[in-house]
Amino acid sequence: MGRAKVLRLIFMKKRYVAAALLGLLVVGFAGAQALTSQAGSSQLTTLPAPAGSMPPTSTLTAAFSADRYSFVLPDFGNVGYYVDKTGTGRPLLLLTSINAAASAYEMRPIFQAYRGSRPVYVLEWPGFGSSDRPDVRYTPELMTSALKAMVDIIGADVDVVALSLGSEFAARGALTEPRIRSLVLISPTGMGSAQGTTQEAAATEKAQNLYNGLAYPLWSGALYALIASPPSIRYFLSGSFEGAPDQGLVDYSYVSTRQPGAKYAPLYFISGLLFNADAYNALYSKLTQPVLVLYDKDRFVNFDRLPEFVAAHPNAQAVRITPTRGLPQFEQMQQVKAALDAFWAQK
Repeated sequence: MGRAKVLRLIFMKKRYVAAALLGLLVVGFAGAQALTSQAGSSQLTTLPAPAGSMPPTSTLTAAFSADRYSFVLPDFGNVGYYVDKTGTGRPLLLLTSINAAASAYEMRPIFQAYRGSRPVYVLEWPGFGSSDRPDVRYTPELMTSALKAMVDIIGADVDVVALSLGSEFAARGALTEPRIRSLVLISPTGMGSAQGTTQEAAATEKAQNLYNGLAYPLWSGALYALIASPPSIRYFLSGSFEGAPDQGLVDYSYVSTRQPGAKYAPLYFISGLLFNADAYNALYSKLTQPVLVLYDKDRFVNFDRLPEFVAAHPNAQAVRITPTRGLPQFEQMQQVKAALDAFWAQK
């Protein structure tokens, strides 16, 4: 059985066999030091921290060159973010996806495209990137509280661009935060039927049982080590690219997964506990802000209800970015920027 098939079985089945995981741990760690050295060593400026913020507390290498800060989220710890405030106009807030190695690097192409023309921020979710990674319960409510705290730090109306599962948190926040004036959802989860074990567990409310199995101390560390191995990272990222995965994203993802506490939040994601059981009806259907959905093929989500969403919401529209598989900002940034500019011009 090939490595790819083994990985698919491990990630997509509901039963995880500890012995198999331990046996697979020997795969993929060759070259790990090389990956670490290849990650960018972006230089950061040292401007005074904005009100409510402080210098970054994480030792993680910066995803790209920009000012980096953090703020304290009550009952959690420090949450990190990147910012370039040299532009003018309404601030743009970028929200990453959630996965085993989520970080601001996922939004790097969009950040680079708009920095200098308008203020641009990237929030790194609790448990990921330069944010703290404590052993606490990670929930959609926690993520949404971080988003709303970020809006408080910005202190102005914002346009939000969210990726994948980050779209659910963005929609949840937009329902109660009037300063979120518009939403762009890139390959959003929850716009169709559940895909794979993770989303199926959330949809059937079996996520807690799945988490209990994944987080069992005997094998949780081994499981995450497998998830975070270089071949595994490349395998799953390859499913989100039409061509070869972006090497910088692959390398940075590996470095990010080496941080202390890195295993805790991803297990909540894999088990389905960070997904809404019915995001369409609970979140998306209630939005009143202008919404743009960017989509194409996606190995991990589908968009069965997207036509229904657009038809039911006069302020909503969808643009297909082709050919892409979930991360269009890396392969078709010109198309993405054209769609974003046209959307914001209409507002």
